Amino acid sequence: MSQRLLALLADSFWKILLPGLTMTIPLTLISFSISLIIAILTALVQYSRVKILKDLARFYIWVVRGTPILVQLYVVFYGLPRLGIMLEPFPAAVIVFSLNEGAYSAETMRAALESIPKGQLEAGYCVGMNYWQVMRRIVLPQAFRTAFPPLSNSLIAMVKETSLAANITVTEMFMATQRIVARTYEPLALYIEVALIYLVISTVLTKFQRMGEKKLNVFEDPLRR
Repeated sequence: MSQRLLALLADSFWKILLPGLTMTIPLTLISFSISLIIAILTALVQYSRVKILKDLARFYIWVVRGTPILVQLYVVFYGLPRLGIMLEPFPAAVIVFSLNEGAYSAETMRAALESIPKGQLEAGYCVGMNYWQVMRRIVLPQAFRTAFPPLSNSLIAMVKETSLAANITVTEMFMATQRIVARTYEPLALYIEVALIYLVISTVLTKFQRMGEKKLNVFEDPLRR
């Protein structure tokens, strides 16, 4: 590898990493946090068996899971202005990633809720709790423990999916790399470099995921302490 290329990679590293720290990671964390709220509410709606609300939840999940996220980004950012709804790139990306991930995570949460024995709800009612108290104190904590691994995987996947935001002019890591490539004509080295940065971020999140799973296993079985 030539000295010129090494110097280019060293110089571009911070120019790629900085948008990762200021745009990619915030976009991921904000979108994932909102998606969790959407997922929990949607899962609770399905779990409550209220037919109209359940049908609306199923329709939302069907539409979002049945269409590509790139198309969703284009509809929100380029399509909504035709209706007079103008959005900046970052908020548009947050909306799309939140709604998209919310639909997938809602199914994860629904499955986790349905894995809780019905007898635990009845036990909560027997001691005088209402529905929301039973869900908050008994059902949801156990459901989160079950859903934690797949939700963590979804967070890691979202880090990589944020590269699609470059298509609506969000200046995250991938777009920063594209601009450097356009100026230097070194696509192979630079795209490998940004791939390695994504890999490092994903690896760090995977480590946190494993730490979280160990903590949850300890809480689940005190004998393991």
